[in-house]
Amino acid sequence: MAIQGRRTRPGLDRLDREILAVLVRDGRATYLEVARRVRLSANAVADRVRRMRADGVIRGYRADLDRTAMGATLCALTDVRLREGVDGRGFETGLSALPQIAAAAHTTGEYDYQLRVVCADPPELESVVERLKKDHGVRELRSRLILREVELDPTRFLHV
Repeated sequence: MAIQGRRTRPGLDRLDREILAVLVRDGRATYLEVARRVRLSANAVADRVRRMRADGVIRGYRADLDRTAMGATLCALTDVRLREGVDGRGFETGLSALPQIAAAAHTTGEYDYQLRVVCADPPELESVVERLKKDHGVRELRSRLILREVELDPTRFLHV
């Protein structure tokens, strides 16, 4: 029986969600390490992981980088409104030319996109803003500096 307000993920049973929780916390865990934590054989874990990869549940494994340790101490959320007639797909493609854009989302509402911009300092942010306006069809921006990231349990949506 599902708890009110929570839906069971289609095609994922409790063991799949436990395996995913282990891999979200430690993407480098071996099948044997995962198997010990979820009380299955390593072969059964490997089969389940292969199925979840084939089903698109697991898209890949990534390193979790600390941007401040790499010198990007300023982080901003920037809402962007494009000029009339600017193609959104072209704008999205053009973002790859700006390494300071860490993430982008096409949004509803007053603005067209929200960008996560990481920079070393305010002058670098100013440079990114100017390039967005000059070279990428941006009409208007609104930026807010991130003071502190709020850590959330990355497995909370798995309902393990």
